[in-house]
This record gives sequence, structure tokens and C-alpha cells, in this order.
Amino acid sequence: MREIFVSLDSRLRGRDGGDILLGQNMSRWLALSLLVIAIDQAVKIWISSHFYYLESYTVTSFFNLVLWHNTGASFGMLNNAGGWQRWLFSAIAAVAAVWIIWLMRKHQHQKLFCIGLVFILGGAVGNLIDRLSFGYVVDFLDFHLNDSHFAAFNVADSAINIGAALLLWDSFKKKPENENETATR
Repeated sequence: MREIFVSLDSRLRGRDGGDILLGQNMSRWLALSLLVIAIDQAVKIWISSHFYYLESYTVTSFFNLVLWHNTGASFGMLNNAGGWQRWLFSAIAAVAAVWIIWLMRKHQHQKLFCIGLVFILGGAVGNLIDRLSFGYVVDFLDFHLNDSHFAAFNVADSAINIGAALLLWDSFKKKPENENETATR
């Protein structure tokens, strides 16, 4: 039986030891996305088990930890829309995740581009897990100036913003003039 698995494994690996189906870089990108998801979910589980809803803990004069349930989109938009937004935002996140994976596979040798996509994918799936599991996204980072509070957010939201910034940065970088140079980046 062991020989069958060793034979199958060797057939699915290329000469460089990389995965033929996904590619060595693609496996790395998906593993990093899973790490972002795991960190996001672990922190949300910790916050949810140590805070009750709307409990706030002052960390600094401008930052609190708070347990907030966001049923809407980013910054609480459509928070009180009646429930249909859960399924709309879940569908958008699922379609975006498939598209991001396709982009990562197509451009898996473009490091900065894929790292940006890794963060966006991890964040989108992290929030999708919340929406499908609870009907809301667990938010807990609360920045404020006196009584003016920025919308609470979480690790997944931060990852999405970091990913977007990396994609923006990548868009300003000089690109190779021909397609063959892209594969070697």
C-alpha cells in the first residue's frame, strides 16, 4: 500500500519537487493564505471567548478592544438591512476567492502581486467563515479620537487592506517588456 502512495506522490511532483497540479509557488501562496485565515480565526475565537458582546477594554487613549458583530459590509454599511446582506456578501466573497485563486495560479511567479492576493484571499475567506457560521463578522479593533470612533474591524479586514496596498504598489512597479521575463520573476 505504501508503494502506491509513493508512486502516486512521485507522479504528482515535477522534476523540481514542485506540485504538478498546483505548481510549487501556488502551493506556497495557498499555504500563506491558510496562515492568514488561521490567525484571523484564532484571534476571533479568543476575543469571542474572553469578551461579552459590546464589552470594551481600553488599551491606550486611542485604541480599545471590543466585541462587535458586524452583519453589514465594511465600516458597518448595511448593518441593519434585514439579513439578506449575509448571503449577498457571502456570495461576493466566494466568487472573489475563486477569482483570486485563478489569478494566483495564472501569475504565480509574480511575487509581490501574489503576496497581495494572499492577504486579500485570507481576509475574504476569514470573514466568509464568520458570515456563514454566525451570520455576522466578529470585529474587535476599535480606534478612536475622544468620542469619535472609527468602525471596528478585525485581522481579516487588516489583511484585505494590506493586500490592496501591495497590489497598488505592484501596479506602480516597472513590468518586464516581454512575457518570457514574467515567468522568471
